Amino acid sequence: MRPDAGPAPAGHGIAVVVPCFRVRDQILGVLGRMGPDVARVYVIDDGCPQKTGDAVEEQCADPRVCVLRHGENRGVGAAVVTGYRRALADGAEIIVKLDGDGQMDPALIPRFVRPILEGEADYSKGNRFFNVEDVQEMPALRFWGNAALSFASKLASGYWELFDPNNGFTAIHARVAALLPLDKLSRGYFFESDVLFRLNTLRAVVVEIPVRAHYGDEESGLDPLRMIPEFFAKHTRNLVKRIFYNYFLRSFSIASVNLVLGGLLLLGGVGWGIYAWVRGSQLGVFASSGQVMLASLPIIVGVQLLLAFLGTDMASTPRVTLHKRL
Repeated sequence: MRPDAGPAPAGHGIAVVVPCFRVRDQILGVLGRMGPDVARVYVIDDGCPQKTGDAVEEQCADPRVCVLRHGENRGVGAAVVTGYRRALADGAEIIVKLDGDGQMDPALIPRFVRPILEGEADYSKGNRFFNVEDVQEMPALRFWGNAALSFASKLASGYWELFDPNNGFTAIHARVAALLPLDKLSRGYFFESDVLFRLNTLRAVVVEIPVRAHYGDEESGLDPLRMIPEFFAKHTRNLVKRIFYNYFLRSFSIASVNLVLGGLLLLGGVGWGIYAWVRGSQLGVFASSGQVMLASLPIIVGVQLLLAFLGTDMASTPRVTLHKRL
């Protein structure tokens, strides 16, 4: 994690993407706190019924601010993709994304940008769980929902050291953003988690920045507990894709063998154990020691092989920045 602050090095094109939906009362305050390091700010009015884009154009005199509009609400992910495309087209070097509801402090942008400019990371993201005091201020519903989704994200993305995957305060190097399949990224609140999955398949380095969330009178569109079934389904899909990409399509190693053999042994042992138990119940006889061994030994060996695969996967977190290799 990078807790240090300070101004970002001058001379770099830092663009900020701010998706907006029902944040008319907060957006001007957010824009007013943009520091001098920011070269361009893209406000994306995602079909906002409050006409947030109009309010920004009428009341914000900052020449760095550019309003982009969606004719209808497409989702926060779609709004960020629109901002990414425009920032890339305008030649930005670093693209920062933060929400327009005032929960994220623009003064922290240098913290997110610095590790990327120093070549230590390709992507940085916020983590609201770093300080215990901050966690105590988080509403209980958000805390437990985010905790459950964070574990699922570790499995799906392969970034085992990361937490708070749905935190929307992020920064990415433009070279890496250009490699993301923008047309395939999730259009809703799963966007940040989907980006992590895509970054892992690119072998990009991700770091976390401790942040504090400010919970005021804003309306959060994300209900973590309500989103859990949808998010878990999408995380399962991404997990299968990541395993296939990293361990079978792009590479084949002892970890791949451990996964396949361990899975087969575990399923075989469980299957045989169920069959022997049902057959014994029907015949009214107890299972012999040999039958017990035929079930338990494959299960034990299978679990050990799967744990070995898990250890390899946890140790394979990308460490060499992608944008420096491009």
